[in-house]
Amino acid sequence: MSVIDVKNLTKDYGFGRGVFDISFHVEKGEVFGFLGPNGAGKSTTIRHLMGFSKPDSGKAQILGKESFSQYSIVLRQVGYIPGKIALPAGLTGWEFIRMEQKLKKSENDELLTRLLKMFKLDPSGDTKRMSLGAKRKLAVVTAFMNDPEVLILDEPTSGLDPVAQETFIEYIRNEKKRGKTILLSSHIFSEVDATCDRIAIIKDGKIVSDFVADELRHASQKNYRIVFDNAEQYSRFLENQASFDRFKVIDRNQDENAIVISIDDLYVNDMINVLSEYSIHGFTHLKETLEDYFMKYYKEDKDFGGALTK
Repeated sequence: MSVIDVKNLTKDYGFGRGVFDISFHVEKGEVFGFLGPNGAGKSTTIRHLMGFSKPDSGKAQILGKESFSQYSIVLRQVGYIPGKIALPAGLTGWEFIRMEQKLKKSENDELLTRLLKMFKLDPSGDTKRMSLGAKRKLAVVTAFMNDPEVLILDEPTSGLDPVAQETFIEYIRNEKKRGKTILLSSHIFSEVDATCDRIAIIKDGKIVSDFVADELRHASQKNYRIVFDNAEQYSRFLENQASFDRFKVIDRNQDENAIVISIDDLYVNDMINVLSEYSIHGFTHLKETLEDYFMKYYKEDKDFGGALTK
């Protein structure tokens, strides 16, 4: 049984807003990345996992418990960081921490002290007067302080400074080694790429890709950019490309006499043999990053400039 299980989850708010027939699972000891821009449906999915909202259809479960009907049990077993931090008014940070400990019926002051030191947080001040970064650190500390087996993290580093972000990433790596099960929702590529075993890309409330992170990092299909010495060499290559069955031209730039070739690792030597018959000015391996892969799904989206960018 999966620790986190979302199956055919649908919540339709109308006008194309919501999530539609979403399914994914997270196994014990796995870090699952939920990647997408604001408004794609990440937080909606997480609200259903935490039992804050009832789905129109489908189900959301954590540790075998249905999130909406058994939300009080789920909340005690899960460390949760919300996307938007809204702390109760009239409390100091310490009072908020003690309140959370009572709600979860668990105290681990040794771990709490270590987390406060790690994230350089002094919780003695009024939560209302805390900076955004301090509020986010307080949310991080309270999510981790009871050492939960499951962590649901919605844009967890939003508002943190770069040092705190790196501290957070290192902590997640260590929690993964300890066997924690983690759902990390984010739009920060480096954060997802550094921590996640599997990644799902969500767009317009639907999962458009679900893949193993290492398969992207070590994919056998590679892209190479080749720049020819002159226009004659460039044109001759393109005229002959129909006879090249081991690779294909996926992009070209006539002004620069450049092409991009896609080829499987098995046939790289064949490609080099073909290119040896031409005058080549430049030859570059174009490593596909998580951002590159993500932008294949969002390259027409206005939020990302309407084009694939590096």
